[in-house]
Amino acid sequence: MDSQSQSIPSSSRNPSQLSWMNLSRNLLLAYQSFGVVYGDLSTSPLYVYTSTFKGKLKDHHDEETIFGVFSLIFWTITLIPLLKYVFIILSANDNGEGGTFALYSLLCRHAKFNLLPNQQAADEELSSYKYGPSSQTGASSPLKMFLEKHKRLRTVLLVVVLFGACMVIGDGVLSPAISVLASVSGLKVTITKFNNGELVLLACVILVGMFALQHCGTHRIAFMFAPIVIIWLLSIFIIGIYNTVLWNPKIVFAISPHYIIQFFIKTGTEGWISLGGILLCITGAEAMFADLGHFTATSIRLAFAAVIYPCLVMQYMGQAAFLSKNLNSIQNSFYDSIPEPVFWPVFVIATLAAIVGSQASITATFSIIKQCHALDCFPRVKVVHTSKHMFGQIYIPEINWILMVLTLAVTIGFQDTTLIGNAYGLACMTVMFVTTFLMALVIVFVWQKSFVIAALFLLFFWVIEAVYLSAAFLKVHQGGWVPLVLSFFFLVVMYVWHYGIRRKYKYDLHNKVSLKWLLGLGPSLGIVRVPGIGLIYSELATGIPAIFTHFVTNLPAFHKVLVFVCVKSVPVPHVSPEERFLIGRACPRPFRMYRCIVRYGYKDIKRDDGEFENHLIQSIMEFIQMEAVEPQFSSSDSSSFDVRMAVIGTRSLESTPTLIASEQDDVDIDESIPSSRSITLRRLQSTIDDENPQVRKRRVRFQVPNNPGLDNAVKEEILDLIQAKEAGIAYIMGHSYVKARKSSSFLKKIVIDMGYSFLRKNCRGPAVALNIPHISLIEVGMIYYV
Repeated sequence: MDSQSQSIPSSSRNPSQLSWMNLSRNLLLAYQSFGVVYGDLSTSPLYVYTSTFKGKLKDHHDEETIFGVFSLIFWTITLIPLLKYVFIILSANDNGEGGTFALYSLLCRHAKFNLLPNQQAADEELSSYKYGPSSQTGASSPLKMFLEKHKRLRTVLLVVVLFGACMVIGDGVLSPAISVLASVSGLKVTITKFNNGELVLLACVILVGMFALQHCGTHRIAFMFAPIVIIWLLSIFIIGIYNTVLWNPKIVFAISPHYIIQFFIKTGTEGWISLGGILLCITGAEAMFADLGHFTATSIRLAFAAVIYPCLVMQYMGQAAFLSKNLNSIQNSFYDSIPEPVFWPVFVIATLAAIVGSQASITATFSIIKQCHALDCFPRVKVVHTSKHMFGQIYIPEINWILMVLTLAVTIGFQDTTLIGNAYGLACMTVMFVTTFLMALVIVFVWQKSFVIAALFLLFFWVIEAVYLSAAFLKVHQGGWVPLVLSFFFLVVMYVWHYGIRRKYKYDLHNKVSLKWLLGLGPSLGIVRVPGIGLIYSELATGIPAIFTHFVTNLPAFHKVLVFVCVKSVPVPHVSPEERFLIGRACPRPFRMYRCIVRYGYKDIKRDDGEFENHLIQSIMEFIQMEAVEPQFSSSDSSSFDVRMAVIGTRSLESTPTLIASEQDDVDIDESIPSSRSITLRRLQSTIDDENPQVRKRRVRFQVPNNPGLDNAVKEEILDLIQAKEAGIAYIMGHSYVKARKSSSFLKKIVIDMGYSFLRKNCRGPAVALNIPHISLIEVGMIYYV
């Protein structure tokens, strides 16, 4: 019987096997999430009680008040991280991605909220574009029509999203400072009794070392992170049980909301102000949604509900039980509550856990900067991908050193976890406040639920968060001004950059070349058509950019094959390689002018694998063949060239019958295809390759497909394309200078002539950002009067 049961086909066991595989995968991801998502949230017990009782509540050091504070902490953790994030907001992910920009992306796909008009109908056909119910059912929503009609309201929505992103950057500055400083503060209670100056110096050394190691990538120590946080959680859980049983088991009754009412009756205004310290118990909760792309919603929920929530509740309960019988220990509540025999092991693991928590916030800052940049809301910066296997692990050198300087300034300037906590709490609660607002819009426009449901959600959580936020704003003069100043600075940078990009795009849109004028020139364009391919880069998704005529009027010669390339981001997290290229014609066939739109999602990695040129030529060849057999692409109507575009998948070069990949140099090309590249150019290229062996690219030899049914005109066009490729490729870009018109307002002149121009001069150039080889780059100077 046993042998018979073992011979049952595996297909009959597929459902249970799949469910087991899914469960094991989620368990593994839940384990990994401890080191990335929960480092910050789990280290909050280091400073919550100290920050709460320092200040206005210092005259209420008694058992009843401590019970009330614990009750507030319990219900805050239950309502916001557990109910709001775990059960509701995690369901609003954008194809597995989370964060404020993910919510904004969903809204832009279901309503016309995007301020940059470069989206096309073809973008809506992307597999990752579709989410939830069809957006057509909600097309007649009065609120949706009202928001789409008023540009100022859409601008306000973008500013709100950017403000939330700026507060996340503020978290990246404040989280390392408060976590590391709080962890080393345990040395105050040791025999040596370190003073504040020595503790700050030690914290600064740890912070510098932590930022200096960022270039290695978190994936190298990722498996160290999870065990550290798990050991830390087990430690505080056991210590919490020990303190509860030993000092005051009655603290269990403080779970009742009755103690919250008694707390406010007794403390009044002082109790309300103390909420600025209590809200620190949920700092880092927003990381559950922001870092969702690394894991799954199930794994995040599992880790929080099964481990994080009970461990934190038990630790806060045990600390409250200890403080209720040791009122003099409030200034250093966590370390005083640790039993003496395990003090040093807990101190070491607390310091390591603080570093892990800081690492998570720094990584989240890198991610949010990359998303802002992808949506044209941040100047171009260098993005280094530190892992080939863990998607999203990135390092941004400029941002890393800016964060380090700001974090050290905050640590040295304040030297007090309470003051830093005031700033940190304000930043975190503002992010949650913005997330609640965006979530309410998602409920209406994306989930297409009743407006009443969205209003109830918004009202319930906004009332709770507004109470905490108001308490945090009362401490603006006590450190709370830091995230406001940082956010204002980054918000100005982001909005000025986005405004400049929008004005430049609109100039291109209004000054693009008339197709009628271009057709009047004929296939030769009235100039000399030299051998080779010219890739003309422009932000325009449709039409011929003004840079083209500017080039022609100054240099009356152009390449035999012209490709207008537009690299753009679409409001989806990822675009699959099969949907990356959108190919079409810019003019009729004799002109040999094509259009290529390269689409990336806001989380996509723009890798420079050296194969872009070859994939582009491959895609154009496939489009030419597709056009010959599919009637919708063979229309002679010149007005619809920009509309007739096809999605061409980027397959492996070796897998297509129209290509032969080889490692040969340019001089060893197929003799059956006449090359127009001169001997001088070949020798020059060979010399360059010999001097720079590290940048030598793989040579790909193209050949005309051996298809008897192929039209002669198609064969001739493909042959022209191959010959042009052999002659060489040139990259043509505009070196633009953007200036405000003389009739512009004074504010606009400051924004464009000073702000935007300064950012353009000091950020990475577009050619560097797009990995364009300098030896093949031609830049055309042009002034934009916007």
